[in-house]
Amino acid sequence: MESVNPQAGAAALPVIEGPAWRGTRCFCTTRAGGVGRAPFDTLNLGLRAGDDPQAVHENRRRLRAMLPAEPLWLAQVHGARVVDADIPNDTLEADAAVTAMPGRVLAIMAADCLPVAIADTRGRVLGAAHAGWRGLSAGVLECTLQRLRSRCPDGRWTAWIGPGIGPARFEVGEDVLRAFAGPDPDAAAAFAPFPGRPGKWLADLPRLAERRLRAAGVADVHASGLCTAGDPERFFSYRRDGVTGRMAMLAWLTGDSPD
Repeated sequence: MESVNPQAGAAALPVIEGPAWRGTRCFCTTRAGGVGRAPFDTLNLGLRAGDDPQAVHENRRRLRAMLPAEPLWLAQVHGARVVDADIPNDTLEADAAVTAMPGRVLAIMAADCLPVAIADTRGRVLGAAHAGWRGLSAGVLECTLQRLRSRCPDGRWTAWIGPGIGPARFEVGEDVLRAFAGPDPDAAAAFAPFPGRPGKWLADLPRLAERRLRAAGVADVHASGLCTAGDPERFFSYRRDGVTGRMAMLAWLTGDSPD
């Protein structure tokens, strides 16, 4: 669902709201509401995308007005490393983060890869992960859950898969099929042969993510169902445009969940 509901008193940016979880807030930005010029028009949040840094900082300033604190911006590398946002880290080169601290804002940038939020259903711990096919096949979601379970051993888990490239747009080769179907033959059901292109497949990345989340013990999985590549008015897409901006998922614990 698209919303323009920010923190009280803040200027509104259009966002895609995540589920209304107990003790948690989560949303994804769109490409609207910023100051960037084409091909980064307008709310590019990625400093490494090639945009004017001043425009990116202004966009981040506008986003910050909607948040309880400065987001933890990761240096994403398409891997499976998870950082604990509540502990000072030597490096933020990682693709996921976890927190048990209310108001600690986790941020995941994407422009086709899946941003995934995972929370304890009682609002005690929260994780956010960047899941492209490389990170997904490397176990970034499972590693995030492992870190969450270390903070909350009795947790019960729910997840939201935010906007990302959809199954009608994600063309891949045999290497991607093997990465998933090799260790899990049933994952081949998430791949459809690309008509007229031998050796090419259309991959359902959200379905693959949901499969791995459920196998790891997440019983309640929600997906936005929104395709970044197929909606140029709302979303940046690296697969569609090449040079482009980045959206972000922002997620934090609100601290208002009773024990």
